[in-house]
Amino acid sequence: MRIFADWRNLPGDARGAVVALGNFDGVHLGHVHLLRSAHAARPDAPVAVLTFEPHPREFFRPDDPPFRLTLSHERTAALAEHRVTLVYEVGFDAAFSLIEAEAFVRQVLHEGLGAVHLACGPDFAFGRRRGGDVAQLTGWAEALGMGLTVVPPFADAQGPVSSTRIRRLLQDGYPERATAELGRAWAIRGAVAHGDKRGRTIGFPTANVALGRHLEPARGVYAVTVRLADGRALPGVANVGRRPTVNAGTESRLEVHIFDFDADIYGQEIAVALHVFLRAEKKFAGLEALQAQIAIDAGAARRMLDVGV
Repeated sequence: MRIFADWRNLPGDARGAVVALGNFDGVHLGHVHLLRSAHAARPDAPVAVLTFEPHPREFFRPDDPPFRLTLSHERTAALAEHRVTLVYEVGFDAAFSLIEAEAFVRQVLHEGLGAVHLACGPDFAFGRRRGGDVAQLTGWAEALGMGLTVVPPFADAQGPVSSTRIRRLLQDGYPERATAELGRAWAIRGAVAHGDKRGRTIGFPTANVALGRHLEPARGVYAVTVRLADGRALPGVANVGRRPTVNAGTESRLEVHIFDFDADIYGQEIAVALHVFLRAEKKFAGLEALQAQIAIDAGAARRMLDVGV
């Protein structure tokens, strides 16, 4: 996969693709359906994705709580699993937000990317103030000699699969249902930071990861799998929240105890995949009660993950 941060001055072999359009936050089953439809429309052309960084919502509403399912690196890694060989990750800034819809089609998609075919969902909106819609895109694409496939939403019994729906599932404490709609377990990726090392004193050392721009899922305890920088995937138990027992403040973070593991991974980037929500966050009377509960949680996580003691 090759990643480009601009649509201008692309090399010749990075042009002429079938281009799927959208934010692709999560790269869920609906997105995969769109990518497959793009490939089917022009199997002779490379599959590319045009997306934005930051997400337009982050640009226009910077004070909103973080909501991203996947950040840039995670998103491109997921796209690479589905035939995508080119990603145009356009910087979304004030200047780009002012491009009119017709100029976006002509200057970015046609002249810049040299797209031979486009694929999008029926609700795709683009250009200044989201002024362009699929009906307009159809006419402009035809006039410029670009094909267009408008892909119906991928749906199940509950309706269309969407990033919004998956966010709600995670916030409500249903990571296994989110997994079904993503096609893989949802993970929080970040560098392991030094904490207060209190977990080590009660027999459960933890790797601490800031949530950063990731969505905050339901606060509480999860059975998880941790993928280390060296590629190993190890089982564990994790807490997402504010640690009320030790009065840790108002900022939530992820703390994960990796089973049967005692290596130094400070500073390394890890990905923590959430599998099962075990219980909600609560405040305990003291560290002794907290230690007893963590032991119970760890046992439950081992059973859920089928890991022996």
